Amino acid sequence: MRINRSSSRLSFRKRRRWGCVSPTLLLGVILGGLMALSWNWIGQWFQSGAPPALAPASLQAAEAAFNRGDLSRVVGMAQQILESQPNNTAALVLLARALVYRSFSDFHFEEDRQTALRLVSEAAANQPTDNDLQAVYAFVLQSIGDPVNAVETARRVLERDPGHSLARMALAMGFSGVGSHDIALRESLQAVSSSGWRMDTHRALAISYSGVGDYRNAIQSVERAIKLNDRMIPLYFERALYARQIGDADAASVAYFRVLAIDPDNVKARFRLCELSSVMREREAAINYCQQVTERAPAFADGWYQLGREYFLQGNFELAQQNFNRCSTLQVEQGVEIEDRRFECWYLQGQAAEIVGDCPSLLTTYNEYRAMANISGLTQTWVYPPEGPPSCVAPSIQTNSG
Repeated sequence: MRINRSSSRLSFRKRRRWGCVSPTLLLGVILGGLMALSWNWIGQWFQSGAPPALAPASLQAAEAAFNRGDLSRVVGMAQQILESQPNNTAALVLLARALVYRSFSDFHFEEDRQTALRLVSEAAANQPTDNDLQAVYAFVLQSIGDPVNAVETARRVLERDPGHSLARMALAMGFSGVGSHDIALRESLQAVSSSGWRMDTHRALAISYSGVGDYRNAIQSVERAIKLNDRMIPLYFERALYARQIGDADAASVAYFRVLAIDPDNVKARFRLCELSSVMREREAAINYCQQVTERAPAFADGWYQLGREYFLQGNFELAQQNFNRCSTLQVEQGVEIEDRRFECWYLQGQAAEIVGDCPSLLTTYNEYRAMANISGLTQTWVYPPEGPPSCVAPSIQTNSG
């Protein structure tokens, strides 16, 4: 349909009629509307100096964002609330939960768990009888690998409030962390039967089932958690993990693709797809996913290791050597503690160098490996004779003496 712009609006005004509406009445209606609008503006002007009641609405919005799986938005909103209300326990609890869950969403968020610990530990020390605060403190403690203190903290909360679901869940996960999986399962079942924290408790139950080797029930539990929050990315990684435990690569792939549907730039999902493709011996797919990892996260050493490993398995030893070298270099540059380094980046780099006959690189890599093993006290598993790698030692020439 084309709009005819040749007719002016003025030509239509000539044909307007007032009909049954009096011009005086119409003018009165207009003036009345303007006066009402003016009084509204005046009222807003007088109220502008009053403190706005935004905190409850903001907290409610943050909770809604959590239920949508929008964890970065939750973190931002909760931090804003705490800036104006430092003692808002509900906001701090929500912030800590969001940080812990986000830390499992992608590799570059892993430090969020330490951030949550810093935020919660001081508040928990100052308010030892605040059950919600102590419960989330226990939840954070188990997430950073301190299950003993998590169990003790959660127990103290449950002594005061046996029905506290978050504390019960943290207790269960703490027991999982120390290997008491049967006790963890019992506590998780009790947490699920309690009210509140439903997504969290079903997730904890899934972890407890996996601890006792019951992966099918673990899958059912995490799927119930997903139904309660179908955009919570860590749940899909855990769903994939349980699927891989029973050899269901297709279900694991679906879970990883679901992560990418929620977060198209997610590096962790691509890395897991690379690992899974490698296990399935789908070499080209594995290399493709690992290349995407190194492109999106060039400072992620494990991505270079995994890519180098795929090239090594394919027999492309030159590219394998290059990628392993990038992995080892990054770990040194980033100051990774020797005990925490992936030594395979040195060992397989050396093997690739030996295969292609690159003796200078082999000797350099081997000496670095030996130095790290000596400093850390680790048992050295890569050993050459004192004279060095046999392939790089010049053969002696026997001469006959008259």
